[in-house]
Amino acid sequence: MGEQFRRKSPEEILQSISNMHRGRLKIILGAVSGSGKTYHLLMEGQSLKKKGIDVVVGILGVATRPKLAEQLEGLEKIPVICWNAQGEERYDLNVAAIVDRDPEVVLVDELAHRNRTEAPRLTRLDDVLYLLGHNISVIATVNIYEMAGMKELAERLTKAEVRIEQCVPEDTLALADEVKLLDVTPESMLKRLAEGNIEVSQTPNPLFRRDNLQVLRELTLRFVANGVNEDLEDYREKHGMVGASGATERVLVSVQYHWNGSILVRRGQQVAKRLGGELLVVCFRSPTKKLAKEEATFRRSIGKLVDKVGGVFEERPLQRDTDVANELVAYAMDNNVTRIVMGQSKRTRWEEIWYGSVVHKILRKTRNIDILIVADRSERDGERVLPTKRSTRQPNPYRRLSEEEVQQEIGKIRRGTLKVYVGAAPGVGKTYTMLREGNELAKKGIDVVVGLLETHGRKETIEQVGHLPVIPRKRIPYKNVILEEMDTDEIIRRNPEVVLVDELAHANVTGCEYEKRYLDVEKILAAGISVISTMNIQHLESLNDSVEQITAIRVRETVPDHILHQADEVELIDISPKALRQRMREGNIYTMEKVEQSLNHFFKTGNLIALRELALREVADDVDERLEAWERRTLRGPWRQQEVIFVCVNLRADSERLIRRGFRIAYRLKARWHVAYVQDHQLLTAEEQQQLEKLKKLTERLGGVFEQGKAASRRRVFTELVHLMNERQTTQAVIGQSARTRWKEIREGSVILRLLREVRHMDVLVVADHTPDTI
Repeated sequence: MGEQFRRKSPEEILQSISNMHRGRLKIILGAVSGSGKTYHLLMEGQSLKKKGIDVVVGILGVATRPKLAEQLEGLEKIPVICWNAQGEERYDLNVAAIVDRDPEVVLVDELAHRNRTEAPRLTRLDDVLYLLGHNISVIATVNIYEMAGMKELAERLTKAEVRIEQCVPEDTLALADEVKLLDVTPESMLKRLAEGNIEVSQTPNPLFRRDNLQVLRELTLRFVANGVNEDLEDYREKHGMVGASGATERVLVSVQYHWNGSILVRRGQQVAKRLGGELLVVCFRSPTKKLAKEEATFRRSIGKLVDKVGGVFEERPLQRDTDVANELVAYAMDNNVTRIVMGQSKRTRWEEIWYGSVVHKILRKTRNIDILIVADRSERDGERVLPTKRSTRQPNPYRRLSEEEVQQEIGKIRRGTLKVYVGAAPGVGKTYTMLREGNELAKKGIDVVVGLLETHGRKETIEQVGHLPVIPRKRIPYKNVILEEMDTDEIIRRNPEVVLVDELAHANVTGCEYEKRYLDVEKILAAGISVISTMNIQHLESLNDSVEQITAIRVRETVPDHILHQADEVELIDISPKALRQRMREGNIYTMEKVEQSLNHFFKTGNLIALRELALREVADDVDERLEAWERRTLRGPWRQQEVIFVCVNLRADSERLIRRGFRIAYRLKARWHVAYVQDHQLLTAEEQQQLEKLKKLTERLGGVFEQGKAASRRRVFTELVHLMNERQTTQAVIGQSARTRWKEIREGSVILRLLREVRHMDVLVVADHTPDTI
């Protein structure tokens, strides 16, 4: 709190003055050459020029393509220095000419360039830093594999024998005031390659195989997400926030030096990998007790294993055995852990009553950490979090398809293509990009119409409509007023090749054929019309709880995850929180009267950083899933064994969160999943019946199977649930945190502990009673 009143040191004052005379650096990062970085560089230049900023072009890689020549028009070019290397013409920045010209901003392509031998500076990055020191701002471009440290990783992941000679240092992005990720789908890249819009040095170039493009794209998304996570942690630390942000997963494995330690580490690593999170492993032990020979051996093997799987291992002192829960919670809170992985308790029922359960102690002391209790047996079917491989019978290629299967295949062939632009928040440029793509398709002779557009009065967006025909909205009378919605029937009657539909998560007004706009989109796709649409990450159904934890706002309009997963292309529109807030201040997102309120609520810097990370990781996960799906289609032989997730719900308000959590686990594991409610009294009240229907609908919307059972009494509920779990061959049970007090647990027994005793052969995830974390 007193930080703002502290007097600055002389060094800090000098640094602040120096920063006033330093230019700003913005870097546009792409996964691979041809992703459109140069085009976006010129777009940025044109946008700044319109605002009266003095912009010049310092150097461009390839500006001969018609699209680039169009964007270059009207921008001043500084002559470059031409030189020859082994018969190939190369170009250096004319730094002296730029400094003499003294523009406000210079556009610099291909940051990872090495200058001629006699140049005053070794690399183009050095030139850029020199310009920044002369108070000239720079916007530059670079590819992910041109980052030192990423080069070897990219080559290893893609198995591509491509020599990348020129790189920038690993900390280059840290030097930038702003990093903008340019996300492009492999489908778009391959289309550009086929149309001759990408110049490649070798044909065929292994970098431009679909699988390699997907790997590089995922690498780029995760790389930027990690950087954003560091920004988020810095922000939260400065503002005195504790615990997990809700944007990313951090898995903590609690081990002892016993035979099952390696099993727990493996399980934790598999969970962390599936959730795209980090892995921490900790062992609490008494500093006064000497390790036995066997324990020392286990200690070494656990340390080696953690290092091998890329985790962080730490040993912490424990003063008393009864302090394990306290120490574990404190460690988890200090390290922003979202999930603790631990083994089954060895305590008897009476020991748990006398000493208390470690699981319950942890749950009572924290509200935002889930606990995964790993099954007792290490060798059994479906134990692993990443399903094991198994041999599966290949379908007979000569088998004739049934009439129903024929109709399904015809439907797939007829169905239009769905592309979705995803953003972290309103105003990132999704609608603008959708319209720009629509205009580009129209120029190629494709019949494109605007089905539904929400401009929110944004001038740039309205201008981007151009000559695209707009389908008039349908007028619907509602409570003495006339409201407008998308006219789905008119779009189908008009039968264009492509229709642009904004805001996929929108809820239609009462009186429309469908409740949600995404259902209209499904109808349009079924009619054979392709759709390009937009949505924000906070509208994804399964992220509803994470978004509430981040923003303290419960988003009501949602899109089921399967809509995004079934899309042919999902592309992220990225923008830094700083740039987005600036757009807000300039009135480019909402009207000026809404600006201050928005900046102090949903558009707070911490919210935007967290939502950006959420969007980056979600799209990276989607890329990973698509690569696996592609491999399943193209690779022969066995794939993965089916896991079964079983979610136990009651009629409490937190059951919806349990269902969403069950879905996300099942989706990551390619698992079947069930949701079960067991009724323990004869008649449900109207309110209970309404809640039950909500749970059923949510389960079905997310693709699960809802089951309802009956029990003669409250005590029999547990028996019925265990029976259903075993009948469905469950590998992981998901339950909510108990609302019972410590005394109530002693008197009536703990549901969680009883379940753990009965189903020791399966994993049990106890989902914490999360509370929103306002930032």
